[in-house]
Amino acid sequence: MASPDDKRESNGSIDPIIPVDFTPHNEKKRAINFKFSWLHGFVVVFLAIAGSAAFFVLTARSVFVEVDPITASIEIKGGLNFRLGQRYLIRTGSYQISLANEGYHDTVTQLLVNEEQAQTHPFSMRRLPGLISFDSGGLAGARVQIDGIDMGLTPLIDIPVEAGEHQLSLSRDRYLDYGETISIEGREEKQQFDATLEPAWATVSIRSQPPGADVMVDGEIVGITPINAEILQGGRDLVVKLGGHKAWQEDFDIIAGEDFSIPAIELEPADGLVFIRSNPVAASVTIGGEFKGLTPLEVALAPDIDHEFSFFKNGYFSSKLTLRTEADEERELNVELDPELASVRVLAQPEDAELFVNGELRGLANQTIELMAASQQIEIRKAGYVPYTTAFTSRPGLDQEIRVTLKSLEQARIEQIRPVITSAAGQTLKLFYPGAYTMGASRREAGRRPNETLRDIKLERPFYMSLQEVTNAEFRLFNSEHSSGTLQGLTLDNMAQPVVRVTWAQAALFSNWLSEQESLPPFYEVVDGEVTGFNPDSTGYRLPSEAEWAWAARTDGSGSQLKYSWGAQLPPSENAGNFADVSAQSYLGEIIFNYNDGYLATAPVASYEPNHHGLMDMAGNVAEWVHDFYGAVGSIGGVEIDPLGPTEGQFHAIRGSSWAHGSITELRLSFRDFGEEARDDVGFRVARYLEE
Repeated sequence: MASPDDKRESNGSIDPIIPVDFTPHNEKKRAINFKFSWLHGFVVVFLAIAGSAAFFVLTARSVFVEVDPITASIEIKGGLNFRLGQRYLIRTGSYQISLANEGYHDTVTQLLVNEEQAQTHPFSMRRLPGLISFDSGGLAGARVQIDGIDMGLTPLIDIPVEAGEHQLSLSRDRYLDYGETISIEGREEKQQFDATLEPAWATVSIRSQPPGADVMVDGEIVGITPINAEILQGGRDLVVKLGGHKAWQEDFDIIAGEDFSIPAIELEPADGLVFIRSNPVAASVTIGGEFKGLTPLEVALAPDIDHEFSFFKNGYFSSKLTLRTEADEERELNVELDPELASVRVLAQPEDAELFVNGELRGLANQTIELMAASQQIEIRKAGYVPYTTAFTSRPGLDQEIRVTLKSLEQARIEQIRPVITSAAGQTLKLFYPGAYTMGASRREAGRRPNETLRDIKLERPFYMSLQEVTNAEFRLFNSEHSSGTLQGLTLDNMAQPVVRVTWAQAALFSNWLSEQESLPPFYEVVDGEVTGFNPDSTGYRLPSEAEWAWAARTDGSGSQLKYSWGAQLPPSENAGNFADVSAQSYLGEIIFNYNDGYLATAPVASYEPNHHGLMDMAGNVAEWVHDFYGAVGSIGGVEIDPLGPTEGQFHAIRGSSWAHGSITELRLSFRDFGEEARDDVGFRVARYLEE
């Protein structure tokens, strides 16, 4: 539909639109016909080949395969390659190359072509072995070796040997070794090597008078004289022997090829051989004044000459004789020596002791006996007594006596006992032979405690006890890291102060350590570092038993028992010990007034007077662990023999007062304490039983 404007234009100057007739074109499109011919195929193939060739030429590398020998044939497999003169066009990659040439081993290897535009790859082919023949100058049987490898015996023909230089050696018994360096051409070429072996001997002319003697070289017979012997080079032992004559012997250095003659050998008649026996044996023998040895003895004597024999032995008269032998004669000589006797008087106690001479019983000791004038082993014995033994030499013409008083075994044992010993830690221990006493305190005694029940004790086993308490220095030999600490700013750790702050178990282990140092049986049984028991039969170091400690502290040797270490009354006498004195009143509850021992806490051991048994600090300084478990003790009836306390318990007994004690209860020697933990006022001393 036309718009109003269009209408206005059509009514104006614009021409109207007039339709035109249209008829579609229906004629079919003409077909194109194409037929492929052989020419077309040829063009296509040519273009493909040309393209491939152009690509190969552009991407291939120029490779020169350099082969020794240059006459080798070359074949490369594994890809496309073109040979242009002496070079190949071949793309990068890995190829198999095969090389072949007459006289060489065929070679198949790898050719690696890299990215370089022009490259050279050298190859060397291995020559085939040469065929070698060996001869030893008409002397068959020489052993041939190439580079130490056995090839066989000459003559050898056409033996394959690798090309190159080799070490040739030939050897044969009785000939000098031959060696040279040979060059083998290889490639199956034949070569001949000849060697002349030189004799390894010299001809030695040997004559003897008389003739017919055996000639031995290094112990092997090579003939009889006269002889021209072929003797191998080197140091040789030549011996010429003939029956009835002395052997001739000499060493020679034989040089191959240097022949020589030995001057005529004069063989001497053989010595006579004499075998000498004597009664008694071990008599000295001299012949012509020259000592020959002790009988039994074999000697060689020059024949047809008189020889003077002399025989000597202490305690026997000497003997002489003359003997002549014939050449090569063997005979025996038996000599009887007469003893030289002297009278000796033997006096012995007890009278029924027996006398032994050189181990032989000669009757009762009290007698006069004939003894040889030589050293004799004299022994006088009696059961229950220590035997007396001595070496005695009697002197003829002199009046001699042997006087002996035998010691009983018990007397000898007692004499061997040491009253004082020193431990491995340097502690001095004194031997005590205790006895019976009453342990504990009467109920009427002031300060007595319920655990101080009276007990009848008998100590039968002698024991050693250390004179002093164990010091810090001694304990550190066992435990180098131990410290006894300080108190109120004062050290308890000086070397001479008693060790404190140790448990009962540590004291027991220290005792076992002392036993170990002296190879003594340990007293305490230990499992995994814990004390589990003890061996009462052991003579090793231990803590004193409570009964031993009380005996050593309270008895005075006169039958009386002490209440305090200084006597029966308070206060302590001057220098009686280290107790809780006026210097400690600022931190101790109960002290001894009007007493000053000079030390606030522990003092060096042995700073005060010893007790009646020579023991130091049995009261004061530190209280002491003892062996026994602590237990309430009551009257068990009868006498207790060497008691060692209860068999088990939690606590152990502590005996004696310390620097911290000042009451009447604690200062008494019968005071009993107990504990489990270490304390700064408790130490210990050691003891051990006497070895029986």
